[in-house]
Amino acid sequence: MANASLKSHNQSPRKVRLVTDLVKGKKVPAALVALEFLPRRAADPVAKVIKSAAANAKVQGKNPDDLTVKSIIVESAGMMKKYRPRAFGRAAPIRRRKSRILVTLA
Repeated sequence: MANASLKSHNQSPRKVRLVTDLVKGKKVPAALVALEFLPRRAADPVAKVIKSAAANAKVQGKNPDDLTVKSIIVESAGMMKKYRPRAFGRAAPIRRRKSRILVTLA
């Protein structure tokens, strides 16, 4: 078991889950190749987290090429709230969502 996490990524969890669902259950090299050619903004941070988990496994004495992506959990890491001025003196909320990515290799 090797774990890695990204605490705060400035993209909504819904958009990041579209990328992580693609690599669940794949071997580490196959997952990295799939993410390399995926035209989504979240592909690069997810690949970095998988590489970090593979490096943690290597430190533990395991071969990273034999490991599979056991689970990737994407959850909300809060949001930044701002307000945009609108007509007649009103204000409209802007909610910039963040996501937390947790990877487990086995």
